Amino acid sequence: MESASQDINLNSPNKGLLSDTMTDVPVDNTASARTSAPEGLTDAEEEELRSELAKVEEEIGTLRQVLAAKERHCGELKRKLGLTPFDGLKQNLSKSWHDVQVSNAYTTTSEKLGEWNEKVTQSELYLSASSTLEDWNEKLTQSEAYKKTQETLSQAGQKTSAALSNVGSVISRKLGDMRNSTTFKSFEDRVGTIKSKVVGSRENSTDLHSPTGSGDKPPQDNAPF
Repeated sequence: MESASQDINLNSPNKGLLSDTMTDVPVDNTASARTSAPEGLTDAEEEELRSELAKVEEEIGTLRQVLAAKERHCGELKRKLGLTPFDGLKQNLSKSWHDVQVSNAYTTTSEKLGEWNEKVTQSELYLSASSTLEDWNEKLTQSEAYKKTQETLSQAGQKTSAALSNVGSVISRKLGDMRNSTTFKSFEDRVGTIKSKVVGSRENSTDLHSPTGSGDKPPQDNAPF
């Protein structure tokens, strides 16, 4: 113990060196590399389990390769048939919904909901509430306030329709009066006069440029004697 404490001392000339007692301890590299066996298993049982684990992992890898090949073949068949990914998704959703509908949980839930609905609709509270609502509705529709409101709305609609009809009639009458007015007729006459002048000037210009524009007078002979 004294030699060990002297080696640990920083002022010792042998600092950093192991004591003689530490150098005599053997080191087993293989034992440190392997994990300790679980309790209750012998070495033979552990070796058998490790061998079985290796076989299972090898089978998993083989199955993954086979699955990948099957998926590629399935994709090629879908491509030849013209099936799109959307069709596959729709088919998967339909199948999933069918599986849900035929599942025990869905059937049980539907039955429970049906039973609860029947119990609620047949309960005294539901029947009493429905009867009360019907009484309120009947009283409301038969009340004077409701009738007056309905009559007021009907009269307002009739007045609005009559007002719109009157506005249309007034506009038509104003347009007729404007067309029959002296100002509109004077403007119309001026437009007709301008139009006739434009048409006459176009006809005169056409006659001047035509070969027969100079009347029936034959063309002069400008040849020398």
